[in-house]
Amino acid sequence: MTYGHQNTIEEAHQQLDYALEQGINFLDTAEMYPVPPRGETQGKTEAYIGEWLKNQQRDKLIVATKIAGPGRPFTWLRDGNNKIDHKNIQQAVNDSLQRLQTDYIDLYQIHWPDRYVPTFGQTVYNPEFERETIPIAEQLAAFAEVIKAGKIRYLGLSNETPWGVSEFIRIANQLGLPKVVSIQNAYNLLNRNFDSALAEVSRYTDVGLLAYSPLAFGFLTGKYIHNQQLENTRISLFPGFGQRYLKPNVQEAIIAYAEVAKKYNLTSAQLALAFVRSRWFVKSTIIGATSLEQLKENIDSVNVVLEGEIFEDLNAVYTCYPNPAP
Repeated sequence: MTYGHQNTIEEAHQQLDYALEQGINFLDTAEMYPVPPRGETQGKTEAYIGEWLKNQQRDKLIVATKIAGPGRPFTWLRDGNNKIDHKNIQQAVNDSLQRLQTDYIDLYQIHWPDRYVPTFGQTVYNPEFERETIPIAEQLAAFAEVIKAGKIRYLGLSNETPWGVSEFIRIANQLGLPKVVSIQNAYNLLNRNFDSALAEVSRYTDVGLLAYSPLAFGFLTGKYIHNQQLENTRISLFPGFGQRYLKPNVQEAIIAYAEVAKKYNLTSAQLALAFVRSRWFVKSTIIGATSLEQLKENIDSVNVVLEGEIFEDLNAVYTCYPNPAP
């Protein structure tokens, strides 16, 4: 999601080449990227990936992207009308296919629900914020068309709730429409909300988690301990994006997890990524990096396997500081 803003196309392709060499075959992006979202740069991330993708063996890669929902005021995207309806789905899919320079998208995700839900650090559901919404059956019927046309293969959700996942599954089964196969939500040592109701839904619906922000916007690398200010980081460049990590007990939790990492001769980043990967409901840990060095460290964490007493230490920290950055 940094390609086109923090990363040039050359840097993007260098990262993609290295990732492919290391055996990574799943790429996740979105039509609204890069972040922070702006009309002038919208779609660049997909376009950068598309320039690379056209020279690859397409059938060896799983490419995922997302349609932007109406929860964000993107006036530059489809004239600000971002409902998940038939017209927008058709246009969004076709535009992404063109930018990605591919005939099909393996996994197409609803970036956030068409209906109102608390997102990005909000924790309280308030019925007063409810808005007019496209019925889930109508959304699924529209996606069924693009699946039948061969433009997308599977459907996924993102930033969803237990009720939302359950309804998508129930309605799909009832009407014989496409079943969602994945949910992409934030999950990390500072935000384990998925552990409860969503984990239960995941088990009984077989909708696995694609965990984003496993490093909590870089906070779980330890580089922001004691609120240290670093140049050219997402927090310094886009302070509004990191508000969920500036809450009480975040720093205390980060320091405590760093001590656990040190005890087991791991870096904070290795510990954080290995923890997410260890969860039974996680199907893919989505890593992001703005430099090749960061990408290498993230990928190398796959060699770290957590077991035994370290989980007791991690749960002890969690008991003291449960979900400080939901």
